[in-house]
Amino acid sequence: MSDPCGQPVGWVLLAFGFLGQAFFSTRFLVQWIASERKKESVIPIYFWYFSVGGGLTLLIYAILRVDPVFIVGQAAGLFVYSRNLYLIWRKKDRLAASHGA
Repeated sequence: MSDPCGQPVGWVLLAFGFLGQAFFSTRFLVQWIASERKKESVIPIYFWYFSVGGGLTLLIYAILRVDPVFIVGQAAGLFVYSRNLYLIWRKKDRLAASHGA
């Protein structure tokens, strides 16, 4: 198998890409299950962890494939996912500090 530039794509790289896609897709399953359990739409923290894991894996895959469109898309997504995790952690820290004061 070759990429659009005619470079061979090894099975290890393909497996790595599919692993990233599996992580990324799992986040929707996690979100769906959490929402069904609460009977309302929720986004659990694991959604963001799977987003970062899948996004990072797919970014590495895109870099190795030298695909600038895919690189920009995954890098932008990683910023958003990381920012959401930061906001969640910061809120937990503020709540812990206010309960301890």
